[in-house]
Amino acid sequence: MSKIIPRISTRGYYDLTNGDTLKNNSYFLYPKKDFAKLIGSKELTIMIHGLRNDNAGAVAKVLIAKNRLKKLGYSYPVIGYSYDSNTTGAHLVKYAKRALYAGQKIAKKNGRNLSLFIQDFKQKSPKTKIRLIGHSLGSQVILSTIEHLSKKPQNKGIVEAVYLFGASITEDIPSSKKYGPLLNKVVSKKIVNYFSPSDEVLYWANRQKFVKGPLGLNGAVGRTIPKYKQKSVKPKNHRFASYAQVLDHFP
Repeated sequence: MSKIIPRISTRGYYDLTNGDTLKNNSYFLYPKKDFAKLIGSKELTIMIHGLRNDNAGAVAKVLIAKNRLKKLGYSYPVIGYSYDSNTTGAHLVKYAKRALYAGQKIAKKNGRNLSLFIQDFKQKSPKTKIRLIGHSLGSQVILSTIEHLSKKPQNKGIVEAVYLFGASITEDIPSSKKYGPLLNKVVSKKIVNYFSPSDEVLYWANRQKFVKGPLGLNGAVGRTIPKYKQKSVKPKNHRFASYAQVLDHFP
């Protein structure tokens, strides 16, 4: 039997058709006992998946991240964040727009949930550095998490670093007057964006005007904050497994 992957979950909290909130709970941990073991860790990396991932998909993405980071010499715990991204009809072109908008709505709402976990965990384990990896729609979860964390002055530098792969948030975020200062405040060391001009999913989303100017397609525009770095990569396709393959160092 394979080892259970620890994950923070909000599965079943949001409606998969329209993104409405079904439960106002914060989050649940699975398995809970594994999280108790993480207290006191020097570091912790949380993997946040993209659209069209059920619970099994979320677990698979953590395994991909964990295995790749291990190959790159990263020895600290890698856990998952599992949320309702398997929105209804996301695999069908005629429902793609509706499914994406529901997914974006859910991803934005999950910023509250993930920010609560980070604050709760840091209270128990203040010296643990927390790194966030986001693929595709996972970038929206991270951005919303930063937004929520920025509301409290004590959260300055609470997140060590952020790594984005095939990000679906817009290209003006790292230079925007709204989000630039928030990222600067909450993220201690760096925000690294791995973008790909050949990413077929982001290219299509941009052409269809579902996401206008995705950050993961051509990188950032404007004058970005100093903590922001970006790297053009050539993954085989939009899948996280392909982006993980082109990652050459971490952290």
